[in-house]
Amino acid sequence: MKQFLIVFLFLPLLVFSQSDFEKAQYFFEKGKWQQSQEIFEKIVKKEPSDLIVLERLGDIAGHLKDWDKALLYYGKLKKIKPSEADFHFKYGGVLGMKALQVNKFKAFGMIDDIKASFEKAIQLDPKHIEARWALIELYLMLPGIAGGSESKALKYSNELLKISPVDGYLSRGHIDEYFKRYKNAEQQYKKAITIGNSRKAYLQLANLYKNKMNQPQKASEILDTLKNSNSIPKKNI
Repeated sequence: MKQFLIVFLFLPLLVFSQSDFEKAQYFFEKGKWQQSQEIFEKIVKKEPSDLIVLERLGDIAGHLKDWDKALLYYGKLKKIKPSEADFHFKYGGVLGMKALQVNKFKAFGMIDDIKASFEKAIQLDPKHIEARWALIELYLMLPGIAGGSESKALKYSNELLKISPVDGYLSRGHIDEYFKRYKNAEQQYKKAITIGNSRKAYLQLANLYKNKMNQPQKASEILDTLKNSNSIPKKNI
């Protein structure tokens, strides 16, 4: 009882003694973006070159879909530390999201910068998986006149296959699914399951069966397998 009273009395002091960063980080991890943003913005006024705080603010702006503010913070990060691949990747990702919301003429004018950001991330980190996924998606979405190309998407899929076989098969399945080669996509997702017991591959395959191949029973069986398996880590791909 005595120990309980001590903890009870000193708990408020412990809470109030937390640093601003710890408070902001706590809200960030809980997904409370506004509260986190307010505290991080106070910190960045005092420490305008703090990489972690700038990145958190960029991430928060991204979650809030404030693309211009996210670009501002990621742009600062690129200038302060141009050798960090993730800063270029995040900048390109946000630029891509902004391009989806402007008119086509402006969007086409942003394509080269988006590509360059992802390519720079790969140059700085030759094993950067997310940047390759982003380029695959970009080349699938772009019309041919703007540089869209299945062969270019396949190029990055082949690179993924060497770096991370699971991502390689998943990306190949994604490309096949995009072009409605559903049987081929099915085989690629099955390969990802076989070699990596990939959670994402199970979900992709179930989605393919249910929404593209009109086989809801197979989709249900795949999801049941995923649900009942103890060998598939929840955070697995």
